[in-house]
Amino acid sequence: MSVSDIVAVSRPTSPAGAQQSTSRTTLFARPSQMSLFARVTSHPPLSEVTSVKRPRKSSTCPEQDKLRFTVVLSSSTSFPEQDWKVEIWHNILDNGNWVAMPLAKCEPENTATIIGNRCVLQEFHHYTFSSEIDLPPTAGKANFTIRYKTDCDADWHWACQRRYVKDGELVWGPKGRILTALSLAPDSIESGAVLEKSPRDEFGDYIENISTEIDVEARKSEAPGSLLWSIAGKVPAADGEASGRKNLTLGLPKLYQRHLCLVRVWTPWLAPRHGTEKFQINEDAVVCSFLRSDGLNLVLLGVSGVNNVLTVFRSGENGEIIVDARNDNSDESKFEVLASVGEDFEVCISALIYEARKVARGFTTDITLPVISDAPREPDSPVGDDVVLVEKDVRTQWLADWYEGLTYCTWNGVGPNLTEDKILHALDSLKAHGISISNLIIDDNWQSLDKQGEEQWHRGWKSFEANSEGFPAGLGRTAARIRQEHPDIEHIGVWHALMGYWGGISPDGDLVKKYKTKEVRKKDRVVGGTMLAIDPDDIQRFYEDFYLFLTSNGVDSVKTDAQFFLDSLDNAEDRRRFISSYQDAWTIASLRYFGTRAISCMSMTPQHMFHSHIPINKPSILLRNSDDFFPDVADSHPWHIFCNAHNALLTSHLNVIPDWDMFQTDHPYGSYHAAARCVSGGPIYITDKPGEHNVELIHQITALTTRGTSTILRPSVVGRTLDVYHNYNEGNILRIGTYSGWARTGSGIIGLFNISPADTASIVPLIAFPGVNSSPPKGNHDRYVIRSFTTGIISDIMSPSSGPHAMVSISLEPKGWEILTAYPVRSFTLEGSRGCSTSSSMVSLMTHVAVLGLLGKMTGVAAIVSSEVRVIGSGRLQFDINLKALGILGIYHSALETKEIDDHVMVMISGLAVPRQTVWKDRDKVLAVDVLRAWSAMGLDAGWSNEVRVQFTTNTREDWADKRFFLSPVLAWWYHGAQCKISLTVDIIGHDA
Repeated sequence: MSVSDIVAVSRPTSPAGAQQSTSRTTLFARPSQMSLFARVTSHPPLSEVTSVKRPRKSSTCPEQDKLRFTVVLSSSTSFPEQDWKVEIWHNILDNGNWVAMPLAKCEPENTATIIGNRCVLQEFHHYTFSSEIDLPPTAGKANFTIRYKTDCDADWHWACQRRYVKDGELVWGPKGRILTALSLAPDSIESGAVLEKSPRDEFGDYIENISTEIDVEARKSEAPGSLLWSIAGKVPAADGEASGRKNLTLGLPKLYQRHLCLVRVWTPWLAPRHGTEKFQINEDAVVCSFLRSDGLNLVLLGVSGVNNVLTVFRSGENGEIIVDARNDNSDESKFEVLASVGEDFEVCISALIYEARKVARGFTTDITLPVISDAPREPDSPVGDDVVLVEKDVRTQWLADWYEGLTYCTWNGVGPNLTEDKILHALDSLKAHGISISNLIIDDNWQSLDKQGEEQWHRGWKSFEANSEGFPAGLGRTAARIRQEHPDIEHIGVWHALMGYWGGISPDGDLVKKYKTKEVRKKDRVVGGTMLAIDPDDIQRFYEDFYLFLTSNGVDSVKTDAQFFLDSLDNAEDRRRFISSYQDAWTIASLRYFGTRAISCMSMTPQHMFHSHIPINKPSILLRNSDDFFPDVADSHPWHIFCNAHNALLTSHLNVIPDWDMFQTDHPYGSYHAAARCVSGGPIYITDKPGEHNVELIHQITALTTRGTSTILRPSVVGRTLDVYHNYNEGNILRIGTYSGWARTGSGIIGLFNISPADTASIVPLIAFPGVNSSPPKGNHDRYVIRSFTTGIISDIMSPSSGPHAMVSISLEPKGWEILTAYPVRSFTLEGSRGCSTSSSMVSLMTHVAVLGLLGKMTGVAAIVSSEVRVIGSGRLQFDINLKALGILGIYHSALETKEIDDHVMVMISGLAVPRQTVWKDRDKVLAVDVLRAWSAMGLDAGWSNEVRVQFTTNTREDWADKRFFLSPVLAWWYHGAQCKISLTVDIIGHDA
C-alpha cells in the first residue's frame, strides 16, 4: 500500500461522515506508519564524512568547541501533527559505547529555512531539532545515526528503515592543534641549529615504512597552517628508445580514513576516484589526498614535465602508495613528489601549487612570450582569514573578455559532416529564436584530409585551406559570410589537433612538402600506431604560418585538441624533443595571433600541467576540464558535473580558466548542465541542433548588455566541490561553491545537484558558503539572507552564530538542482524604522538591505559591478548600483512590505526617473526594477560605457505617506577610468500637504 492509499483511506468523504471516520483515521494512522513515511535530513549529514573544524588555540569562546547536530523532520500533512522526539545515536565519547543524545525541538523563529517545490512546502509539516555536544579534547573519529518517534510511548524508528542510508562519519583533531614544522629551523635560529626531528622522521608521522630509496627534504610552506616536504628518488636512464622506469613503494598512509585521487582515466583526461578502508586505485593518479582519522589531510602531487620525468601514483596490494616514474633522459635523473599536511584540503593544495611553481620555474625554457596588452588577468578570489588561495594581486573588475559572451559550437549540434551551409543554417536557427551568441567555434572536420571515408584516427592533414567539399569557396569566404549575415558574432574560432589532425600530417599533401616531418610511434589504447608529424625543428615556423593563414581568413580564435598525443609518444628521444617544443611553439603562436582566445583541449597531462598550466608568466586561457558532454548517454550527465567539480579542486589553482564543455539546452538534463556551467566560473557554450532550443533557459544563463550583445554572468571565483571526500556512488547531493564580488562584501554561491537516481535532501549551513567566515567580526559583515534561484524563497536574516536558524533545508528530485546565493546584509538605524518583525533584539529595530543582482538569472549577483548604500537626510536610504548587464534588478528591503512604491520609492537610471510600470514588489521584501524594459522605454544609449547605473532612494518615515513629493534633479558629471558618464541624482523631498 502506498502513501496515497493510506491518505485516501484516512480522508473523510463528506462532512457528514467526518465524525465516523475520525476513529478510523486515528486507528489507521499508527505511529509506526507515520514514522515510516517521515523524512529526516541532518547536519552533519548521514552517509558522508564530516571533518569537524575546531577553534584555534587563540580562541577563548568555549561555545565554539562544540559540535551541533541539527535534524529537519518532515511529516505528511495528511497525518495529524505529533509531538515528535528525535535523538542522535552516536559513539563520539567512546567508540565502543553507543549512546543517545536527545535533540531539542526548535521554536519557529529558530528553525531552518525550508526550500523546495510546492509538494515539499505544502504537503509536509517541517520540524527542526537541534542540540550541541562537547567534543573530546583529543583527536578522534566516530559514527552516528538518527532515530525518531511520534511521542514518548511510541517505538523508535531508525533513519535507515525508510531507505537504506549509511551512518554519518565524523573526524576531528585535538583541541587547539597548531601544526609546526619540527624539521625546519625557525627564521630566528641559525641554520646550524639542532632540529627537533629529521624531515624523514617528521614525514614518517604520516607515512609508515618509508622506502630507504627516497630522500625527504622539508620545505617552508607559503600556505599558513600546512607542512610541506619534497620527496625525491632516482630513476634510471633511458635505454635507447625505451624510457627508464622506476616503481617504488613510498609507504602506507597512517590513520587512513578516506581518499580522493585525480586519476588518468585516459591519457588526456583526469577524473576523481574515492575510497574507504584501504587505498586502492586502478589508474595512474596525479594527485592523491588522504583524510586521516585525526582530521588532517595528507596531499601528494607528483612533479612531471620539468626534467623529462613523468611521476604518477599507484596503489599496492596492501594499500601502499606506489610512485611510478618514467625518465626520458639519456642520463639517470630524479623524480620528485611534493607532500603537504594540513587541516584544510584547500590550504594543502595551495601549498603544493606554490611550491610546484618554484620547481617549474627552475626548469622553464627561456622563451620570449609576446606581449598581450588587451588580455587582462582573471579577477581574483576573495581571501578569508583562515584560507590561503593560489591567486595574484587582489582586485576585481568588469572585463569583457571573449569568453564572457555566449558561444555556439558545431560539434553535437551540426555534426561531424561540416559544410558552410550547415553552419549558416544553425546560426540562422539561433537568430530566428532570438538567441544572441558572441562566439562561434567551427569544430572538427573542416580541414582538408586524406583517406576519405576512413576513421578519423587514420586520416592526415593535407593543407591549411578548408576542404573543398564542404567549403567550396574556402575558409575565408565562410568566415566573411558568417560575419556579414550574423554581425553580432564577434569571434570565429576553428578546431585543430596540436599535431595537425588525429592521424597527424598526410604524406601526400602540401604540408609535408613545405615542413620538415618525422614519423613517430604512439602507444595508446585508442590512438596508438605510427603517424607523420611536424619535426620539432620546424614546429614554430609551422604554427606561425598556420595562424597567419587563419587570421588572414577571418578566424581569430582556436580550439586546439588532442594535445595528449605528446604524452602518447613511445620513443624516449621523441618525447624529449617533442613534448616541450610543441607546447612552447603553440603558446607563443596562439598568444601572438589570438591573445587569450584559445582553448587548450585534451591537455590534462602531467607534462602540460607543469610546463604550460602552472607557470604564471602569461595570461590565463581556457582549459577543457573533463571528458566530453555525451548527449545520448543518460548516466553520463550527473557524472560529468561531479567529475568537473572535483577536477576543479586542482585546475582552479592553475593559470587557466576551467572549461566544463558544451551542452544542449533542449535536453532532459539541459537545465542541470546550464546551472553547473553558471557556477563553474568558466565559459558557457551550447551545441543545440537547429530548431531545438530552450530559449527560456538561455535567458536564465545570459543577459543583454547596454550595447545589445549577450553576456554570461561569471562569478569571480572558479567553482569546485565543497565535499572533497564524498563518493559518487554514495548518491548524495553534490555541492559546488563559488563566489562573486569583493571579499566580505561579495556573495557566496552554492550549486546543488542531485547525483542520485532517487529523491534526496540536504541541510546547507550559512558557513558552508564561500566567503562566509565562521567567526566574523560583529557588526555590518556578519548578517546574510539566502535566496533560492528556482523558487525565489528568501530566508530570514541570519548570522553564522545563529544555530539552526542559519541553515536551509533543501529537497531535490532526480535530475534536480538548485542555486543558493548568500547575500551580505547592510543594516541601518533610520528614523521611523521598524526593521524585521521576526526578532525582539536590537537588530529588529534596524532596516536591513541587500542588493540581489538580476532576478531570473542563475548567477544574477555576478551582474553587479559595484553597489553603495548610504543614508541621506533623516530616514532615507540611497542606493547607487552599477550593473554590467540589463535585466530585472532585485533589492531586499526588510521593511518593504510596509511601504508603497508611489509614496516611498524613486528609481533612476543614469539620473532619469524610470517608468512607474517597471518597478514592483516581487515579494514582500523584494523590490524589482525592470532595468531592461526601462532602458528600452527611455531610449537610453550606452555612450562610452559598458555599464548601467541604477539609483533609487527609499523613505523609511511612516508619516511621509501623507506628503506630496517633487523631484529635485542635480546634474552630476564624473569620469570613471576611460569612460565618461552623465547621471542625474534624484532625492525624494517631502512637503506638507
